[in-house]
Amino acid sequence: MSNKKLRVGVLLDDLQVPAWEHKMFRNIIDSDYAEICLVVLNGNEKPVVENKSIASKINNNRGRLFYLAIRKTLEVVYSTLIERNTYLPDANKSENSEHLFTEAQHIKVRTIQSKWSDVFYEDDLQEINSHQLDILVRCGFRILRGGILNAAKYGVWSYHHGDNYKNRGGPAGYWESMEGWPETGSILQILTEDLDNGRVLYRSYSSTDVMSVTDNTSNYYWKSLSFITRKMEELHRIGGTSFLQKVDEYNRHPAFYRERLYVNPTNSEMARLVATKVIKKIKLQLEQKFMMEQWILLFHMKSELSSSLWRYQKIIPPKDRFWADPHIIHHNDMYYIYIEEYLYETAIGRISVITMDSEGNYSEPEVVLEKPYHLSYPYVFEHEGEYYMIPESYENKTIQLYKCTEFPLKWEFQLNLKENIQAVDATLHRHDNKWWMFANVVEHEGASTWDELFLYSSDNLLSTEWAPHPQNPIVSDCKSARPAGSLFMQDGALYRPSQNCSQRYGYGFNISEVKTLTETSYEEDIVSKVEPNWDKSLTGTHTFNRVKSLHVIDALYKRRA
Repeated sequence: MSNKKLRVGVLLDDLQVPAWEHKMFRNIIDSDYAEICLVVLNGNEKPVVENKSIASKINNNRGRLFYLAIRKTLEVVYSTLIERNTYLPDANKSENSEHLFTEAQHIKVRTIQSKWSDVFYEDDLQEINSHQLDILVRCGFRILRGGILNAAKYGVWSYHHGDNYKNRGGPAGYWESMEGWPETGSILQILTEDLDNGRVLYRSYSSTDVMSVTDNTSNYYWKSLSFITRKMEELHRIGGTSFLQKVDEYNRHPAFYRERLYVNPTNSEMARLVATKVIKKIKLQLEQKFMMEQWILLFHMKSELSSSLWRYQKIIPPKDRFWADPHIIHHNDMYYIYIEEYLYETAIGRISVITMDSEGNYSEPEVVLEKPYHLSYPYVFEHEGEYYMIPESYENKTIQLYKCTEFPLKWEFQLNLKENIQAVDATLHRHDNKWWMFANVVEHEGASTWDELFLYSSDNLLSTEWAPHPQNPIVSDCKSARPAGSLFMQDGALYRPSQNCSQRYGYGFNISEVKTLTETSYEEDIVSKVEPNWDKSLTGTHTFNRVKSLHVIDALYKRRA
């Protein structure tokens, strides 16, 4: 590792930037591995918007009046009937970045412009080259061609907010949401002359918000702003040679793009998409009036791994609550199933326990832990003859450890393993005399809890010092990131259950084989996928746990309201 910071330049159209870029620049400036030395502003003339009268505007656009009227009508229909409410902080809110760049030199350039692309003049390239930049970050200009692509040692880094295997073009996040794609991709790449096919540095997937284009894009903007700082930190830590070798290895396979180039929808396309959304929303509202979805439990007793899910028996709660996230302790020949019990009236989850014997006879749940904030995912385990629990306490921004003082009902708080963290579904595993903590973490408000799995380690369970893994996040994909139960051994192999949130939250779960688990490396491969196909009344399943003969999952159950 070099103590010298990476020298970074940014390419901007204007100092007014979207909020997510503003946060990204702030993170670079605040880091101990990079500094922004140069701001390159786009000096190309912008179209002058004259303050014309309404009459003159109508006269000048009379050939397009019908088209524009239809367009506006469709936009109003969509915004009022479909996207009436948005829930995430607006990632595209304009913020002034001038105060961030007081230590950087500013230059303004004009480019040679073709229909879609920009080529820098030689004099400007020489000026940029004189700053000996390590990285140029593209947050402005159009498609870049020519010498600017080689003006920094490690190239021009640029986002493509879309999965470049499936979606090239734009608008960002629009087609995925309007056409209801299961997930929305985003990549960070080193630009080449081949548009949208640069050398990929980072790839991630989010679950698509099919009812809000705005929230769909805001979610992955807030998440993806971390891609640049993660890769800059890695470059600084391992050095340029190793970094570029990893980039080459990641991009070594040929990749063909077989889809169309996406562009702004025509009026006819937009009319079809909006009509489809309106119909979908009407059906959804009618369904919600007469039907409800409720998390239930399913179990099966079998000494071997019970993989035939149609054999599992349902445990259905009353209609005023749901039961989910089952975790198991086996004690004195009895099974204790700890669950999230969520009451619709209070809209807060608590931790309860169901007692079950070896014949599958079970009790009503008893409350064991309740707080003013939401609790769920009660990860329970035994260590040195004592029982411990880590309930999800995301709303409290902590990862809490409890110890059982009177089994099975009384649990006392021990310590916060981590604080000031937005983490969900923390799951511990003991391996090679070290504790490993898996948890999905949100680094920036507005990003999803479904997308990114972080790994931490400690020599001591009762510790507040948990070292982050250098590969964090070890998974950045809504299809397999979020924990779905305890890790387990089977025939000498270690497996990790994970959630598949690509269709919706808790659509299914996977079983991944953990190939490598060390302080420097993590690798897993999905070996089995579970979707709720064995029962027409089920629409999701997202937890799997097994202790001795008892196998328990949860499932989203559709029933009459």
